[in-house]
Amino acid sequence: MNLFLSKPRVGMRPLSSKAAVLLGIHAMLFAAVYFFAFYTRYDFTFDWKWFAVYATTVGGLVLLKSIIFYWLGLCHVSWRRVAFGDLPTLLWAATLSMLVLAAIDGLFLTSGRFGGVSHVPRGVILLDWAATILVIGGIRAVWRSVREELRPLFSRQPARSALIIGANQAGELLARNLMATSRSPYVISGFLDDDPLLHRTRFSGIEVLGNVASAGAEVIRRRVDDVLVQSGTLTGPAFRQLLADCTEAGATVKVMPAIDELLGVTADDRTHMRLRPVEIKDVLRREPVRLDDSAVAGLVAGRTVLVTGAGGSIGSELCKQLVRFHPARIVLVDHSENALFAVEQEFIRLAPSPDAEFLIADLTDEERMEGILTATRPHVIFHAAAHKHVPLMESNPAEAIKNNCLATRLLARLADRHGVGTFVSISTDKAVHPTSVMGCSKLIAERYVQAFAKESDTKFIVVRFGNVLGSNGSVVPTFQEQIRRGGPVTVTHPEIERYFMLIPEAAQLVLQAAAMGHGGEIFVLDMGESVKIVDLARDLIALSGFAEGDIEIVFTGLRPGEKLFEELYFEDERRVATPHPKVFCALHRPADLAAIEGLLEALREVLDEPADVIRSRLQELVPEYGPRVGQASRLP
Repeated sequence: MNLFLSKPRVGMRPLSSKAAVLLGIHAMLFAAVYFFAFYTRYDFTFDWKWFAVYATTVGGLVLLKSIIFYWLGLCHVSWRRVAFGDLPTLLWAATLSMLVLAAIDGLFLTSGRFGGVSHVPRGVILLDWAATILVIGGIRAVWRSVREELRPLFSRQPARSALIIGANQAGELLARNLMATSRSPYVISGFLDDDPLLHRTRFSGIEVLGNVASAGAEVIRRRVDDVLVQSGTLTGPAFRQLLADCTEAGATVKVMPAIDELLGVTADDRTHMRLRPVEIKDVLRREPVRLDDSAVAGLVAGRTVLVTGAGGSIGSELCKQLVRFHPARIVLVDHSENALFAVEQEFIRLAPSPDAEFLIADLTDEERMEGILTATRPHVIFHAAAHKHVPLMESNPAEAIKNNCLATRLLARLADRHGVGTFVSISTDKAVHPTSVMGCSKLIAERYVQAFAKESDTKFIVVRFGNVLGSNGSVVPTFQEQIRRGGPVTVTHPEIERYFMLIPEAAQLVLQAAAMGHGGEIFVLDMGESVKIVDLARDLIALSGFAEGDIEIVFTGLRPGEKLFEELYFEDERRVATPHPKVFCALHRPADLAAIEGLLEALREVLDEPADVIRSRLQELVPEYGPRVGQASRLP
């Protein structure tokens, strides 16, 4: 029914040479179909009586149908790309032709006004309508089908067979596009999908062969060259297994973008598929985050949100995520002008452009920060600014204390003074059993925020998580640069492990934790399984197209402050589930604000001392801090 309700595009178009040829082909088909309708109506026997009616009316019918088909644009449709969406226009054209022919026959031919011309039988008119749809639609469909089936024989590129992971809309769109594109090198051998209801069914004429686990066997059985995967379809473990199976079977895995990025347009308005090599984010990908959008919107929609460290990896991603929840204003604060400028340029490209203010500030400058909060009056603060580089902070412990501890205290006090509704402090797994100055400084910041929450009407919340993939100064960009230079790739220790999550996922879960917090909580994000850094290095080398042994891996030894593996909880913290499956709450012993204040003042007194003096003072003041504490046991 919807086919007839669809409104076709109408209007006379210029008669190009291509359209003229198609119009001539249609005219010949109309005459042949009309003859076939008479022949069928009279039981497949030829008789001069009905042929006389045919001969006297065929010219008018061909002219009538040619005008209608041309007017509805059917002579301008490319037969190479005919699709189901062209069927409504064909139905409209055939039906309109039938109705006009029937009206002319009833008003003029039957009444004898065209002397000597007998009327056209109703059965002929109906048969002509049905045959027109079948013949015109069938020829176009057969033309496209044969062209796509025979395309590899005439392609200048060597044909490559491919399997597509995911028999969903994006997978079908990929298959259809590859089959229809003359320059595509691919012959699609089949789909693989884990939904058992789809097995042995067909999409666009291509069979769903089985589940993703059978990829290796299908590659061997069907001599497949490439396996095409939609970005985000598989979790990290599933993707790693697929990559291993296909590599062992001799096929290459390639990734296509998600469906909203699937189609590109070239300068001549042709669509093309954007396939890319496998990236490390595909290997480490986890289940997609599902946010409680209403809760997050309730926190930030229509309000002023201030983000510190807004030029950093997490801070900038938080700002981009916040935009879709329509805050009244976003205030972006960072000490790095270059980093903030880059985010500003991204915001300028957004449409519509959000109301945002970009401010350069040192968080330890009380007068400057007081002025910013007085002028902007934020309802929510996301405090993402911090010094995070572990070895550098070992050499510069005073800067870690000033930026990570004292700046957090200052900003928390100002938030309380200015009546900020929610204050979210970003922490790290390095704060658990810290072996580094950086980790210890974040632990002190955690405890100060937790303790201050009991004294304030502002909701103070801490969110703790591990490494984010691809952040500034992280291991992945370092490895990629080393591989680009030909190696070696340097890994500190063969057993060192880290937790990883993607930057967008971390930012989304920070927003979710902020929305569900009541004040005083330490939320811990589900980081999944930890990853050995040496395995990460090997994956990156393989994904860069090098065989094992082409790029040397060198172990350099643990750096100052570094430990073999990270932990997410202290022994005396209890992991408690929250309404969101990827956000947990660490129930902890209460922190005493007076004690933390005394600790910070004691540290302030030694900020001008040498680095080893400051580290020694930290060990005296923070019992949990030590060079190798926390390596003997691991908590989930």
